[in-house]
Amino acid sequence: MGDENIIVIDKPMDWTSFDVVRKVRYATRIKKVGHAGTLDPFATGVLIILTGKYTKRQNEFMDMPKTYEAEISLGQQMDTGDRTGNIIETQSIPDLSEDSISAALELFIGEIEQIPPMYSAKKVDGKTLYKLARKGKTVERQPTRIVIHNIELLAYTADSISIRVHCGKGTYIRVLAEDVGRELNTVAHVKELKRISVGDYRVEDALSIPEFIENWKSSAA
Repeated sequence: MGDENIIVIDKPMDWTSFDVVRKVRYATRIKKVGHAGTLDPFATGVLIILTGKYTKRQNEFMDMPKTYEAEISLGQQMDTGDRTGNIIETQSIPDLSEDSISAALELFIGEIEQIPPMYSAKKVDGKTLYKLARKGKTVERQPTRIVIHNIELLAYTADSISIRVHCGKGTYIRVLAEDVGRELNTVAHVKELKRISVGDYRVEDALSIPEFIENWKSSAA
């Protein structure tokens, strides 16, 4: 491998996307390393790392459609929208059926609007939202238009649903989970999240961090 690479990593849980960038930079000694689309620290799955001249193609990769699998926990809303946060609201959960869940999910297929969450890397007036959120501040965010190509119900229990979402860029699965929860007359947050593909790059073909480091050492030997 030279200095120009497209590296598909299966991001481990509790790593930030930039943690992976730093690790790749340290392992390869390549100066120009970036990623093409943030994954939340609690999430796992496909993170595309670009090095050298490929870093200039970041937007091309970020524009690719993505597929996620998410487990949504019902009955509790978190300030972060995921299980890493603090509970800010609790509600009872109505009886669920496959029909009622599917009907709620169908409402979000197509071009829809989402309000970006406070706990996100998005900037408003030059300020990063999650940095404001950590200080307990909330600012007005304008809705953004996104496209959800398909949502598939994978499984459900009395207090959770598991879905597969095929969507365009800029989609926040945490916001989708909260919106779906509201349609089901309760509150919700994302318990587990895995990005299983970015364009044609699939998690089955992704490397763990140790696998990548081993491959890099072997190619450099």
